[in-house]
Amino acid sequence: MERVQLADTNLMVHPLHLGGNPFGWGADRDQSFAVLDAYAEAGGNFIDTADAYSVWVEGNSGGESETIIGEWMASRGNRDDMVIATKVGMHPKHKGLDPANIRKCIDASLRRLGTDHVDVYYAHTDDENVDQVAVAETFDALVRTGKVSYLGASNFTLDRLQSAMKISAKYSLACYRVVQDRYNLVSRSAVDPQKQAYLRANGIAELPFHSLASGFLTGKHTGGDSTGSVRGERVADFLENQEALRALEILHDVASAHNASMTATTLAWQLTHDFIPSTIASARVPEQLTELLAGTELQLADDEITALNEAWVEA
Repeated sequence: MERVQLADTNLMVHPLHLGGNPFGWGADRDQSFAVLDAYAEAGGNFIDTADAYSVWVEGNSGGESETIIGEWMASRGNRDDMVIATKVGMHPKHKGLDPANIRKCIDASLRRLGTDHVDVYYAHTDDENVDQVAVAETFDALVRTGKVSYLGASNFTLDRLQSAMKISAKYSLACYRVVQDRYNLVSRSAVDPQKQAYLRANGIAELPFHSLASGFLTGKHTGGDSTGSVRGERVADFLENQEALRALEILHDVASAHNASMTATTLAWQLTHDFIPSTIASARVPEQLTELLAGTELQLADDEITALNEAWVEA
């Protein structure tokens, strides 16, 4: 799979953006190294993490994912080959986008990652309690000092994204070039047509997370059994939603026509969107990468894309 340009940056990335969420949670250090090795061997170069991963696990303090990724890059000597994205703002002990917090957290992330810069640095979530000008100036300073190459916004409403972009333009500050939102076949409200139009008009790349709807779109839980996955309990709401189940049937039919997995097919559908150059998905073991990578190669027909586009109408 050829790498694609990330918005208007100089970063060329793999269409599968490997989620680092399981590292230090669903996958221990050795398992994480095995997944990262398999991803790199397949040509992957784009890894997503955050300072908050995985603070929710008993005994963890946050930053475990960054530490594992940093140790892996150091042991493989491949930092220059990787595009690393991390985030600030959702760690419970370092919450929000106060300028002092951002400056403190980027330095901590760089130490854990064992690098002098990150390629993409996100505001993990919006913070309406902090002046957006102050946030923009702080992120701009990180770009100017070389600690950060490009900026991203995660979980921002369209109004707040527009406001931040106007501030950056007004004061000639570095602006957001990528965004992350929950977006998949059965959850589309965060990236509605209006937001899609804005992203296109401003050349901003969308890198969706929860691409598989916590595993629902793999089709492996339709029997009602959500065991075997650290996120399995989140599937229950979809299993009780008849519209979601109908969308899953359409996904199954399209996948069957290609003799492909439902996992690969739903990722392939995401990548048909012109504002999505790369989609985020994670793996706990190397074997799970096979279907994820297959999604970056699968080509869907126009009528199949239309069927999947129309498979879900979110209230």
